[in-house]
Amino acid sequence: MSDLMSVSFGPMPLLTDALAGLEGVHRAYICGSWAARYNGEPGPPPADVDVLAVGDPDADALFDLAEEASRRLRRVVNVHRVSAEGWEARTDDPFLTSVRERPLVQLNLDLEAQ
Repeated sequence: MSDLMSVSFGPMPLLTDALAGLEGVHRAYICGSWAARYNGEPGPPPADVDVLAVGDPDADALFDLAEEASRRLRRVVNVHRVSAEGWEARTDDPFLTSVRERPLVQLNLDLEAQ
């Protein structure tokens, strides 16, 4: 039941709707502890939601989106931005390496499919 609630009313639909309407976002993922729990990794309930926006969205717009999502979800939403080239490239960036090695939940930003 909690899976159904998360998919229907939790971070996934809220963030999908918000990011799909944001210019410059090509792909987006929920990462971190929320994605790990969603993918079945044991651990405590996540205290926040980490999001990776791939593309070139406006930084201020992402900040506003994170603030609004945090208010609506009643938990902190952290949005990180990486260019499409940066996401696709092999890199020694510790943040991107960590994100790639951990579970991800891709958000379906294709408005026509919704």
